[in-house]
Amino acid sequence: MTRVEFKRVIRQALEELPPLFQEALENIDIQVRWRPTARELRQAGVGRGGDLFGVYVGVALPKRTHGYSMVLPDTIVIYQRTHELYCRTEEEMVEQAKRTLFHEIGHYMGIDEKRLRELGMH
Repeated sequence: MTRVEFKRVIRQALEELPPLFQEALENIDIQVRWRPTARELRQAGVGRGGDLFGVYVGVALPKRTHGYSMVLPDTIVIYQRTHELYCRTEEEMVEQAKRTLFHEIGHYMGIDEKRLRELGMH
């Protein structure tokens, strides 16, 4: 799948998210990269041989103080290679992209890993 095609998958997944999640996104950049770096894997706590579908980089909404202003956008990075490894069809890729976006938006909203698992967003 080309990068342009994968970005179309991500746009479709974003459009299919519930309005609550779409409306929550403010000053956030969603990027597509081929695969995570070794450093990103370590920071995400992914062990040797593990995979990472996406990552949130920024200050979660609940941790922002009144002085939080004039900052660059937070970032959600979606990794194309991981999605391609685990998904056989474009439909599966859209569904996985939605799960990945739900998960990373959850972090943006301040939800930790344990709670994301409880909510089925892991």
